[in-house]
Amino acid sequence: MTGTAPARSSIRRMDNVAIVVDDLAAAKAFYTELGLELEGEATVEGGEVDRLVGLEGVRSDIAMMRTPDGHGRLELTKYHSPSILDGDPHAPANVLGGHRVMFAVDDLDDVLERLRPHGAELLGEVVQYGDSYRLCYLRGPAGVLVALAEQLG
Repeated sequence: MTGTAPARSSIRRMDNVAIVVDDLAAAKAFYTELGLELEGEATVEGGEVDRLVGLEGVRSDIAMMRTPDGHGRLELTKYHSPSILDGDPHAPANVLGGHRVMFAVDDLDDVLERLRPHGAELLGEVVQYGDSYRLCYLRGPAGVLVALAEQLG
């Protein structure tokens, strides 16, 4: 049989990445300082939510943060019930299922200075990658690794 393969369904875009936090206000402040904008907030609960996430008795507050270009979003989620399970907030960058989010920034040094009062800690050091980028990894709310990239030239 010849001809073209049947059309396959494909994704349209990545809508968001969700991060579970224990302090929603602090996480919103951190990501706002980074340059994300609060798009909206809601409390979610009920049978549909329970079935969706495979837990019982879910009640959580969410804050949707949007990048300035409107294309990227972080969903910050604070679970009130069931209780949050502890993870390792100091897990290294090579942990299985690693959780790192990278943002392009105009001035890496300025962003670092603004994030330090919000608890940001460098994981290693700021490095220059060839003539292309200055990069760093830092630890943000809930131990999430946040990478910053400043394009050079």
